[in-house]
Amino acid sequence: MNKLLPVKFVLLAVVVGVILSTMAYTVQSGNVAVERTLGKVNHTEQLQGLNFKAPILTTKQEFSAKEIAIDIDDLKPKAADNLSLRDLDVSVYYRVPPERISELYVKYAASSMRGSDGVWLPAFGLVVREARAAIYEKVSEIDSLQLHKQRELLQNAVLEELQGRLEQSDSGDIFITRVVVRALNTDPSIEAAIREAVEAEKRLEAKQVQVEIAKKDAEIEIERAKGIAEANSIINKSLTAEYLQHEINKALHEFAENDGSVVVIPANMQGFDLILDSSSLQRAAGTGN
Repeated sequence: MNKLLPVKFVLLAVVVGVILSTMAYTVQSGNVAVERTLGKVNHTEQLQGLNFKAPILTTKQEFSAKEIAIDIDDLKPKAADNLSLRDLDVSVYYRVPPERISELYVKYAASSMRGSDGVWLPAFGLVVREARAAIYEKVSEIDSLQLHKQRELLQNAVLEELQGRLEQSDSGDIFITRVVVRALNTDPSIEAAIREAVEAEKRLEAKQVQVEIAKKDAEIEIERAKGIAEANSIINKSLTAEYLQHEINKALHEFAENDGSVVVIPANMQGFDLILDSSSLQRAAGTGN
């Protein structure tokens, strides 16, 4: 009998150890645990650190309360101009408040997914479905030629649309923190159209520069013409009949004093009656003889 006592104590210690091991468990930082006893979920989430539960009868699942990333790849949505993208990759980030995880676990048990580290991701499948729908809807509102320039607009639009969808079904339970468009590849025909549009835009910009240069050149010519017109106006105003008669008299005087000089006078004398005194011309001619 004495030989059996140590064996009994060893067995008892093993049993106690197993029981204790099924009672105690730890929760990692940033996570919570949801306990279920005989199928009934305890809606008081167990926080990080050491926790205890009823042995055997109670099970626990550890859920992430941190920001969770969802990569949605190889989408081919249609844009507003009815052209499909060749490839669209989007990452959606969300989180669930720790105190709401047990409710989502009950409501969307089939939508929770177990991560590679063994920690469960609450309502993962729900967010994936709603995110895909939001992405397709918002891409359909932007022309394919503009999507490359509208990435930030698309990201914000998807975030707002997705958050609105989740608020309708689960207000305050799921929060979309970020949406990132990682890759956006259009159909080759769309890419060719984009290149043509860019080239056309560059040509238009060059034409606009040429038009501006032509306008400036025209303005310079106009100002130059205005200057010439004003100068001619000033000259014309200064050429009075008295001034012209004075200049003719000076010329005749110099002609009379310079033997052999020649003065060319129009044959019909047109216009000379305004400035040429015929008596002065006759006197000058007589002096020459």
